[in-house]
Amino acid sequence: MRKFFLLICLVSTFTLYAQHKTDAFLKNILSSNNDSLFQRVLADPDYYRLQIIYTQINRDKNNVPTFRNYYFNVDSLFYFNPASTVKLPLAALSLEKLNEMKKPGVDKYTSMQFDSAYALQEKELYDSSSETNYPSITNFIKKAFLISDNDAYNRMYQFVGQQTINRKLKEKGYKSIRITREFMGFTEDQNRHTNPINFIDEDGKIIYNQPMQYNTDSFDFSHTIKIGKAHYDNNDSLINEPIDFTKVNNLPLEDLQKILQTILFPQSVPQQQRFNLTKDDYAFMKQYLSQYPSETNYPKYDTAQYYDSYVKFFFRDSMHHTMPANIRVFNKVGWAYGFLIDASYVVDFKNKVEFMLASIIYANSDEILNDDKYDFETVAHPFTYQLGQTIYNYELNRDRKYKPDLSDFIIKYESRDPKDTRPSMKDADN
Repeated sequence: MRKFFLLICLVSTFTLYAQHKTDAFLKNILSSNNDSLFQRVLADPDYYRLQIIYTQINRDKNNVPTFRNYYFNVDSLFYFNPASTVKLPLAALSLEKLNEMKKPGVDKYTSMQFDSAYALQEKELYDSSSETNYPSITNFIKKAFLISDNDAYNRMYQFVGQQTINRKLKEKGYKSIRITREFMGFTEDQNRHTNPINFIDEDGKIIYNQPMQYNTDSFDFSHTIKIGKAHYDNNDSLINEPIDFTKVNNLPLEDLQKILQTILFPQSVPQQQRFNLTKDDYAFMKQYLSQYPSETNYPKYDTAQYYDSYVKFFFRDSMHHTMPANIRVFNKVGWAYGFLIDASYVVDFKNKVEFMLASIIYANSDEILNDDKYDFETVAHPFTYQLGQTIYNYELNRDRKYKPDLSDFIIKYESRDPKDTRPSMKDADN
């Protein structure tokens, strides 16, 4: 009855599904894992709103990569809440905007201060987690990638602005992406207004002021999206009807995978799809997409809580929180409303293995949203770990005509200063 209700809800509110794409090749790889939970989820992909994209990477004799995607139950109209994965395009767009502003003295390292000028907007004048004690785009990107911090996303959203975010993504060919809100519980109107911002020099003098922005563009909300049987509203009242995702953020899995590929392998996509980033921007993004909290001085996170595999879901084993020494994962994850998402590029330097993997699973057996009672630990994380290991083990044994030269992804990471006595950060909003 539970599954029946959910399926009826989904069919009645969102009837424009295209055909879900599934490749027999990937389906056969997945069948090799006999884990009971893994196979239970695979057997009922629509109930778990499961989508998987495995990207096989092959190099030619000149080390030029080609990418081939294999799909399991993938459909751009099969909605999932993208949660924190929207922080990936926001980081790239923030760097792009800085480059296109061409304001002397203003770059990703420049200190910022956020003012307020509209209902419920919040000021942010200082950031104790940064080395300068001020906010900056660099520190926001670090926090967004290292532990998936929500304030970092909100501030990048405010900097780029709702209108520019969506116009830029459409210009790059991402017609289905819609980013309409901060993680602040704002109304539709409040999300259209973004904070005034000052960029300041080392003496606190204003270098550049960005006034409050307002988005006049309209969105296409013609596709109704409702999920679940009940939800809690912003007042913590139980509403006995599905939650409405019609007007919230939307980032299809194929687009998420393509954005990650574009950032890591810009030459693999047409010029129009690329972000306007500098060489230093690309190096910075690579570093913090793969660096661990335990290696980072600013922000300084509690490594017991934010362990190395904390946001590396395809390698996040419930028994161990360490990462294999020979592997780095360049990725962005998200989790909210029972949805768990990971888009990764995995590199094994020892065995000369590389691949991309992206997945979404919905784990919410009581079908009530916003109650903080999701099946992340019992279903979503174990499944995602098994998926990652299944593809990784396949890649370990896959024949390659040419072994990849992975030197572009060898990064000199930071290391914690043992003399640093500052308290570590715990319980961030993520």
